[in-house]
Amino acid sequence: MSPERLPQRASATARVREFAFEEADFQALRAQVKALTGITLGDHKRELVYSRLARRLRALQLRSFAEYRARLASDVQEVAELRNAITTNLTAFFREPHHFEYLRETWLPTLSARGGARRRLRLWSAGCSSGEEAYSIAMTLLESATALSGWDVRILATDVDSQMLAQARRGRYAPQRMAGISPQRRARFFTAPTGALEDGWTVTPQLAALVTFKELNLMHALPMKGPLDVIFCRNVVIYFDRDTQRDLFARIACLQRPGDLLFLGHSETLFKVNDNYALIGKSIYRRV
Repeated sequence: MSPERLPQRASATARVREFAFEEADFQALRAQVKALTGITLGDHKRELVYSRLARRLRALQLRSFAEYRARLASDVQEVAELRNAITTNLTAFFREPHHFEYLRETWLPTLSARGGARRRLRLWSAGCSSGEEAYSIAMTLLESATALSGWDVRILATDVDSQMLAQARRGRYAPQRMAGISPQRRARFFTAPTGALEDGWTVTPQLAALVTFKELNLMHALPMKGPLDVIFCRNVVIYFDRDTQRDLFARIACLQRPGDLLFLGHSETLFKVNDNYALIGKSIYRRV
């Protein structure tokens, strides 16, 4: 291609934006997102930031990202909206099913056989999104009700996104979200849709009673005292840089005893991040 044609090509492919979005806007916003959530936004995330936050500018009737940044400086509620807009909420019932199989087939039988006076179980779903993971844990435990008869069992489910937590507390899921639920589990743990507008499959009171949903930013001090027998922290730290991961897992390790379990997502690892855990299965770790 001749040099004189290059400017024409650049002009033809130039992006026309609805809102002014300068380099200073992107740098300031990604620094704020890092401080708020721990998420590191690389240079390739410019379009994601623009597209997700452009909705907020429309809602607020602003004309530029500079105006939006000024709004963030004085509006605490909008800071929460920023956090909700940027966080990713991909989840499903029984996602990465081998984790739930390990709980049901290996960990729970061993726990039951061990016996002893301690009959207390505490589990944490960190980054629970709209609740599918926490309810999947609860279903797994209820299916082992005989082994856990007489046990005090509680599941804490937390997320930074207040909108996702509201959905989780409702416990109502559209039919397409139920793909990972067998007919037997649907019959036992959900109430079928009635046909009303915006109706869906709703978790039963028995299932809902096991789970407590709380808003929690993992960048802040962890309020729970522990010990926590099982922690699911899956597909959360892939958005964190290594230093943020090291800090988080150092604090998480303080909440667990030797033998307690930590589940990570399939693309996550503690290699060169934290040496308080030993890998015992596919993205399954035991506190050492």
